[in-house]
Amino acid sequence: MDKMTDEQRLLQAAECLSPPLYELILRHSRTLSDDAREIRLRLNQPVSVAGAKGASFFTRGGDLTNEYSSDSRCCSRRELDETFQRMCSYSVYARQRELNQGFLTLKGGHRAGVSGTAVTELGQVVNVRQITSVSIRVARELPNCADSLLKSIDCTRGLLIAGAPCSGKTTLLRDIARQISLKENLKVSVIDERGELAAKSGGEPQNDLGLCDVFDGYPKSVGIGQAVRTMSPDVVVCDEVGTAEDVRALMLCARSGVAVIASVHAGSREDLLRQPRLRSALSTGVFPAVALLSGRSRAGETAALWKDGELLAA
Repeated sequence: MDKMTDEQRLLQAAECLSPPLYELILRHSRTLSDDAREIRLRLNQPVSVAGAKGASFFTRGGDLTNEYSSDSRCCSRRELDETFQRMCSYSVYARQRELNQGFLTLKGGHRAGVSGTAVTELGQVVNVRQITSVSIRVARELPNCADSLLKSIDCTRGLLIAGAPCSGKTTLLRDIARQISLKENLKVSVIDERGELAAKSGGEPQNDLGLCDVFDGYPKSVGIGQAVRTMSPDVVVCDEVGTAEDVRALMLCARSGVAVIASVHAGSREDLLRQPRLRSALSTGVFPAVALLSGRSRAGETAALWKDGELLAA
């Protein structure tokens, strides 16, 4: 599998932008690519590219700058609407399920967060209209970024990776899945509900997951059940555990003798323990180890590691 450079990944993430906005990124792609994490569009506000070192803006003349000023290049309603249509491949209805959750997965595993005006029925979002902001998160592959963590613990028994947004959870999960499927010769099923881990396009993974079996687009609870029944995995890997159904499925998976490696949004030990569903999973031993990541400034680095019940006992 040919590896994409950081510049190629940035440009791939930017492909859905309105052409004038894409040209801005293309013009400065070499400078931006090393640190770029997100491309942000806000209606009638400056276009920006955010990274660990801060945000970059563009002048009206198309030059790159680190300063937000009255001369900043802003995103028009026409450009925002065209970008949104391009993200949906001009079929908003076909992407409605994702939109109702506030995001779209793009080719290459890049993820676009979307905000606007919600249309609700019985307390549930059924449509999003009048889009006002788009944040495109640039997906990255960092081969062997999990080396340090894999040397510290036997994650094949189970692992929960906790971190704030943009702290490297998905990148780390991807490398763990790849490494244990190749080096440990384990049968690994990846439940890729949002399409960010394998980033399939035309049925072919764009990211290197080694010898994993990928359940692309399956709701986690459904995909986990099917994986356990049909693929006899040693390990199940999934991203962003959140709902009660997710946790129940993972607990059933562990009771079947299958190890679970998953991630969750939590920026601290306190954030983790405030989630009762996760506490139940931790107390029953679904996750023998928990790794807390440092944050977006040091994406993928482990700030704390708890083993065998230490988190609950601390």
